[in-house]
Amino acid sequence: MARSANPKKAKRKNKKNKGSYDGPSSSTMPSKPMTVWQPGVDKLEEGEELECDPSAYNSLHAFHVGWPCLSFDIVHDSLGLVRTDFPHTVYLVSGTQAENPAWNSIGIFKVSNVSGKRRKLVPSENADGESDADDDSSDSDEDSDDEEAGGSKAPSLQMRRVAHGGCVNRIRAMTQSPHICATWSDSGHVQIWDFSSHLNGLAESKTEAVMKDPPPVVNQAPLVNFKGHNEEGYAIDWSPRVAGRMVSGDCRNSIHLWEPTSGSSWNVDPAPFLGHVSSVEDLQWSPTEDDIFASCSVDGTIAIWDTRRGKVPAIRFKAHNADVNVISWNRLASMMLASGCDDGTFSIRDLRLLSQNMDDDTSVVSHFDYHKFPITSIEWSHHEASTLAVSSADNQLTIWDLSLEKDEEEEAEFKAKTKEQVNAPADLPPQLLFVHQGQKDLKELHWHSQIPGMIVSTAADGFNILMPSNIQTTLPSEGS
Repeated sequence: MARSANPKKAKRKNKKNKGSYDGPSSSTMPSKPMTVWQPGVDKLEEGEELECDPSAYNSLHAFHVGWPCLSFDIVHDSLGLVRTDFPHTVYLVSGTQAENPAWNSIGIFKVSNVSGKRRKLVPSENADGESDADDDSSDSDEDSDDEEAGGSKAPSLQMRRVAHGGCVNRIRAMTQSPHICATWSDSGHVQIWDFSSHLNGLAESKTEAVMKDPPPVVNQAPLVNFKGHNEEGYAIDWSPRVAGRMVSGDCRNSIHLWEPTSGSSWNVDPAPFLGHVSSVEDLQWSPTEDDIFASCSVDGTIAIWDTRRGKVPAIRFKAHNADVNVISWNRLASMMLASGCDDGTFSIRDLRLLSQNMDDDTSVVSHFDYHKFPITSIEWSHHEASTLAVSSADNQLTIWDLSLEKDEEEEAEFKAKTKEQVNAPADLPPQLLFVHQGQKDLKELHWHSQIPGMIVSTAADGFNILMPSNIQTTLPSEGS
């Protein structure tokens, strides 16, 4: 399959005021024809902004809830393990980055009526041998007959809010018990919360009206409030194999292991794991080994730890020439570890090729320098072993398929069918599958583990829910 990057369009428009809550919104079609903007080829003129072309998506919705969100997580639900039919319902937990520390809160969301439609990668030919892409009436008829599968374009947003002391640096829901969530606060505390009552209330609610005002903030005591870190941090991860097991890392260099003692209490080992010489930025448990986890640091290294072998790394190696901001362990191909760097590069490593030589980089199987600003989030797909998504401070969210290779013959055939001239740079990586823009200051993204092809992302100006049309697994069934 040849790479097919999504089109972007440039448009002059007035900037919206920030900081207000207007309820959820949905992307709409541009009011007049605009030219296609190509990443790496075109430059924006002064006063111009990019607007995504909805035809590049099976589903695209946006919403914002007031204060920016640094971190969020998708909550595993009981609606089905693999869901492909629109409309979708998504549960999220997130934390705020408010101007005043006392104004921060944790949001528990239910986003329902996430609508979308089935789209074809290549326009079909009609009886006259002409492409449907050239027939304006065909597009309008299709839009009127099949405007959005499953209802109106605007999703319904319902939310509960819980007070949180300080900015939420990171939030993660436990894999086995999603109502249990952990948060890192910029006050230096790591807390564990039980949000079962809020999630149950949202699940039982039948209200479909668009929320006009944010709900009140309620006070709730955390199950655990750990103050043993000497500084704030961002790194936290639940084990996907051992329920309740967790690690947290701080901006000094310490990592603490959490072990559950009951359904509502934990024992936190006061003696930290030490191996990095600077801030621990991210943590990831092995998807196949109970006692193995990985960490990355501002010191440019990645470490692999075995909790049975003491508090020093089993192996530590130089991964990048700058801060390593994020890592992701592939759950479908457990030998693959992805890492994103502050210089905009990201790498894929085969852990079977690791050497005891700290400076030996023979484990790198792919390295990309497409992004030119810091990588802020990276995550492997839950449904395609070769696919991962990356967000960057350059305001781009990119999707990559490492199984793709350049096929000039197939690209020529695609261009002929679409009757389109694609003047992409010759050095554009063939693995680049999709480029999503429109959000400012992207912070974090997650694939939905139960809805193939769905990605949720957060940025300074709110959330996006997107399903690109050129990812085959996102296509709903014929009956939807």
